[in-house]
Amino acid sequence: MKLQRHGTIACLALTAVLGLSACGSDNNGPASPSASGSAADCAKGTLNAQGSSAQKNAMAEWIKAYQQKCAGSTINYEPSGSGAGIQAFIAGTADFAGSDSALKPEEQPQADAKCSGGQAIHLPMVIGPVAVAYNVSGVDNLQLKPATLAKIFAGTVTKWDDAAIKADNPSAKLPSTTIQTVHRSDESGTTDNFTKFLAKTSEADWTFGNAKAWKAPGGTGSKGSDGVASSVKGADGTIGYMEWSFAENAGLKTAKIGNGNGEFAELTAEAAGKTIAGAKIEGQGDDLKMSIDYNTKEAGAYPIVLVTYEIVCGKGLAADKLPLVKGLLGYAASSAGQTELTELGYAPLPDSVRTKVEAAVKNLS
Repeated sequence: MKLQRHGTIACLALTAVLGLSACGSDNNGPASPSASGSAADCAKGTLNAQGSSAQKNAMAEWIKAYQQKCAGSTINYEPSGSGAGIQAFIAGTADFAGSDSALKPEEQPQADAKCSGGQAIHLPMVIGPVAVAYNVSGVDNLQLKPATLAKIFAGTVTKWDDAAIKADNPSAKLPSTTIQTVHRSDESGTTDNFTKFLAKTSEADWTFGNAKAWKAPGGTGSKGSDGVASSVKGADGTIGYMEWSFAENAGLKTAKIGNGNGEFAELTAEAAGKTIAGAKIEGQGDDLKMSIDYNTKEAGAYPIVLVTYEIVCGKGLAADKLPLVKGLLGYAASSAGQTELTELGYAPLPDSVRTKVEAAVKNLS
């Protein structure tokens, strides 16, 4: 499968650049928790969690690996969406929630109330690079500055041979084909993060802010990243945003995106990891809520990324749930758990972030 080949290359690059260890083989099964050198100890019981669909494949892989090693554990994850996951955690029906956005100020005290004597914390666990995929006959190696991308999705650049696109691609032969943009029709963390990138990097050209619901006029809405990928693949002249794995699996071409260093960065696991490595941690103590610099000047950094958090009680977890939560999330934060992600179209956490997450998991109580 294409992702396996891509993942092996990316994993080797990450080992060299980010200090990650223990790249997995395409031919091997998931590494066992005991082999990871982490706090991923076996525990029995049942966990119910839900939230971000962006991390669905990552969570499925971690659960599979953990349950293969740890008999007597039942772990259910429902990819119901970030908002639904947060509400389930607040309602007490989810033991932890996956969310592509941090808790809102009004949600934090509600979540804290579910943690006896403690607070809900954010553990960044999955880096989901957001690909800008396109289908334009005769055009390869497309590169776009943030301002050009903003104009395209705002509807102010409508032809593929527009002067703004020509300026970004001086040697390309661009057709006069009408641009057809494709966006998510459902509310999603992918849209929230994509529009946040446009708002932070191209304020003059993108006046619609950021939100989980698409706000700009025009374009075609498709449900889910798989729907966006299908729409782009099915029509010449299209461009859309989606989680990286969906672009890869659909065999779509992806654009290089301009970063704050003046480069056009190709989407790779290594390049996405560089942006996360430069993110600031805004939370206190074991709350690892992050602020991503979409204008990153890190050389080679791919700037459109989202982080999925596991939102969980730092203290005050139910005694019958604590060992299993620590076991599963400890495995997810381990070197073995993270390096599996390249095979699935994600980017592993850079080691500088991963070790903080791993330590925070060990401190859960």
